[in-house]
Amino acid sequence: MSHPFDIAEVAATYANKSPQDILKLAFEHFGNDLWISFSGAEDVVLLDMAWKLNKEVKVFSLDTGRLHPETYRFIEQVREHYGIPIEVLSPDARLLEALVKEKGLFSFYKDGHGECCGIRKIEPLKRKLSTVRAWATGQRRDQSPGTRSQVAVVELDGAFSTPDKPLYKFNPLSSMSSDEVWAYIRMLEIPYNSLHERGYISIGCEPCTRPVLPNQHEREGRWWWEEATQKECGLHAGNLIGKA
Repeated sequence: MSHPFDIAEVAATYANKSPQDILKLAFEHFGNDLWISFSGAEDVVLLDMAWKLNKEVKVFSLDTGRLHPETYRFIEQVREHYGIPIEVLSPDARLLEALVKEKGLFSFYKDGHGECCGIRKIEPLKRKLSTVRAWATGQRRDQSPGTRSQVAVVELDGAFSTPDKPLYKFNPLSSMSSDEVWAYIRMLEIPYNSLHERGYISIGCEPCTRPVLPNQHEREGRWWWEEATQKECGLHAGNLIGKA
């Protein structure tokens, strides 16, 4: 299948372009086949920019079934503010019921968040993305230096592309800082999740998200019990290296 453009070339050319320029490129090539992923956090900046370029922008959001009440209200507030439908995706009930029956409602505290996220987030996302040609996310390089520092403005989606169906992933906000995102939100007075006023920065499911303290990195508020374990394992690895 032919590609609409050379991804590496476009990623390099647009690396320092504005988010709006990246979105314009995406709409030029994919039109209404481009979907915006909205998580109920700072993705509202991406949605605002996209809506100003295309009033019929397609938007979807994942409802894991465990979001904060504030997040559900925020999704509805955004839907009404922009006058657009937001396609809310739910987990496969059979998979979810089986997990809860076998392991209860908080298994992730014991065996990690991978299995729960796989059912509540990855499966419905995969189901949705199998029907689209391109999507845009609000991920930024400064959100997680360990895993997102190399985020390109456009890429072939390595997780959800198939050999016969390439999926294009745009990350228009990749070079924006958290300060720039909030300056945009305040300047244009667009809606935001009220949890941000209570110390929450990175917002996910209610049991897996907590506020962060001053000078803590924003991702430390997510799956905090696992991060502590990883730090401990890292320390042990260092001890082993020292003895080698």
